[in-house]
Amino acid sequence: MARPKRQEERRSQLVAAAQRAIAAHGPDGARLNRVAEEAGLTSGAVLYYYPDIDELMFEANRAGMERFYEGRVRMLESLPDDPVARLVALIDSGLPSGSDDTEVRLLCELGGSAGRNPLMASLLTTLYDRQVGMYQVVLEQGAARGLFALAQPTLVIARNLVALEDAYGYRIVAKHPTLDRAAAAELLREYARLATGHALTS
Repeated sequence: MARPKRQEERRSQLVAAAQRAIAAHGPDGARLNRVAEEAGLTSGAVLYYYPDIDELMFEANRAGMERFYEGRVRMLESLPDDPVARLVALIDSGLPSGSDDTEVRLLCELGGSAGRNPLMASLLTTLYDRQVGMYQVVLEQGAARGLFALAQPTLVIARNLVALEDAYGYRIVAKHPTLDRAAAAELLREYARLATGHALTS
């Protein structure tokens, strides 16, 4: 039983190494030798665990995206049934932890390649649409309970919130001198206040 667990651990390490390689060199530059270098292994060792390097790259991309949808869905499920608290938590969880956030840097690199890579374009579109739907559910719940007085349809508000996450996330990883995570989160909350008519203090 130990060997499969060890293999799974090694595969997870390679996925993380591939994410770092993509973030550092872009999807087109993250070749086998770059992943091996990040992992501290030989190219042959990487191929032992991932004979198809495209599968490894797909897993790296998928894992980077999982945080911003599946991870946030799990977070919402763990919170009390309060649309206000859930909206605040969604906003706080949609931004990079800082300029060195590997997963967000990965998504920025993938966004730059989407125009010439149909698979990446499809994955990013799906991620965006799922995040929009996630926000819509919370907004609709708040409106139905009389907590939110929505200034626009939920689809418009949700699309704007996700787009703002993406835009501010890019600025954070690009090391904007006056726009850190805390400032970006407050700007997002300010838009959400205007859109929902709620102070969002809890």
